[in-house]
Amino acid sequence: MSGSEHFSLEAAGEPTSAGRFAGPNDVAPVQFIHGLEFRPVIGERMLANYVHFDRNSTAPRHVHEEEQIVIVLDGEFDFEIDGEVRTMRHGDMAVIPAWVPHSAHTKETTCLEVDVFNPPRKTLVDHAVAQRDAAQAAAAQAPPASAAENL
Repeated sequence: MSGSEHFSLEAAGEPTSAGRFAGPNDVAPVQFIHGLEFRPVIGERMLANYVHFDRNSTAPRHVHEEEQIVIVLDGEFDFEIDGEVRTMRHGDMAVIPAWVPHSAHTKETTCLEVDVFNPPRKTLVDHAVAQRDAAQAAAAQAPPASAAENL
């Protein structure tokens, strides 16, 4: 495959919705357990979730039906996949298929990572949808920028 094939502008369909930008500070946090803060961003068929671990925090061993990819952005933590433990740092990734047991634990450092789920993780969808809808409603109610503000 060539670069022109990979970056083609030939549309084989119509966009299904508008694109948008989102960062960790654009999403209100939700905590299921102390020391872990989740900020989910939902797409149409996937979900990305910023996760901040405080020092000495644990995501307990668990399983779920969604496939998950973990990407460490900052800090480090010990990550366990089906009994194998590795210390993960900036840029490290882990792939967790459906129903594979996994957990994570920070020691004396914090960790910021992104989880990508397909399909969207059911326990995060309601929070993510509420955040998305609130942001869209606020954008729709915002007055248009005047020409002077754009200079």
